[in-house]
Amino acid sequence: MAGEKWIVYWSEYTADTYLYGSEVIFHKKDDVEFRNTRMPPGTVIKQWYSRTDYQRQKIEPVLPIIDGEGRYRICMNIDCRRDENYLVRLVFYDRYENETGAVILRDRTEEFRCPPDTYSYTMQLINGGVTEFRFHSIEIWETEDETEK
Repeated sequence: MAGEKWIVYWSEYTADTYLYGSEVIFHKKDDVEFRNTRMPPGTVIKQWYSRTDYQRQKIEPVLPIIDGEGRYRICMNIDCRRDENYLVRLVFYDRYENETGAVILRDRTEEFRCPPDTYSYTMQLINGGVTEFRFHSIEIWETEDETEK
């Protein structure tokens, strides 16, 4: 592995969290409990940004700046029941805020590349049939290609 490692937590900012019928309990920075038995699959539960408009959103970006040159690994530290699932979707945008691609991650740890013209991106935690879980963090780090070794 090469490069830096970033850790993304669930902030108490609620405008980017699905709250309808949800119970969200903040035990610690790296321990957030989420419950919602009526949320339909495919719903975005939580969203994080690599670029924000502070005047409008009143939040700072929490995602690291990544580019199309690198390869990245992501690890979801989320505890849920074995028979329930969640997904993470990364949506990439160019400098004019046009969507340039998306990646859906289904496993706890996966690698991904973003489109070369990526200027910003969002990360969405999506309900894949989960009714409750404990969110600890999501780790992102740059990795080496096998050809670079």
